Amino acid sequence: MNWELIFTIANNWALVMWLILAFAPRREIVMKGIFYGGIAVLSLTYAVIIIPLMTGMIGGGSGGSPDFTTLAGVQTLLASDGGATIGWIHYLAFDLFVGLWVARNADQYGFARWIQVPILFFVLMLGPLGLVLYLLLRFTRHNRVADAVVPQ
Repeated sequence: MNWELIFTIANNWALVMWLILAFAPRREIVMKGIFYGGIAVLSLTYAVIIIPLMTGMIGGGSGGSPDFTTLAGVQTLLASDGGATIGWIHYLAFDLFVGLWVARNADQYGFARWIQVPILFFVLMLGPLGLVLYLLLRFTRHNRVADAVVPQ
C-alpha cells in the first residue's frame, strides 16, 4: 500500500474539514457535512484499513499481532508505515469529532467565533489540551462544575 498517499489524503481531507468548521457558517447542512463527510469518512477509512493491517492481510503493519499492553508493543506498531498512518487517521477522526462538539457547544453557549477559533486550533493540534481549554472557558461563563464539564 502507498501509506504516504493515504496519509496525505487523510491529512488534507481533515484539514479541509477543520477549515470549514472554523470559518464556514454554522448551518445544519454544514455541520452534518463535517460529521458525515469528515468524521465518518475518516472513521470508515480507519475501519477499512485497521483489520487487514493488524492481521497481516496488507503490508505496512508491525508484523504479527499487535501488543497494546506494553509501551514497546505500541512503539513497534507506530514505528511501521501502516501503523503510523492508521494511528494518525485515528487521531484525525477523534480530534475532528471533539472539535465539532466544541463548536456546537460553544455556539449553544454564545461564545463568539473569534474565541472559538483559537480553541479549535488547540483541539486540532493538541487534542485533549484544546478540550480542557474549552471546558475551562465554558466554566468561566457557567459557575457550576457539572454545567462546565457534562455535555448536554
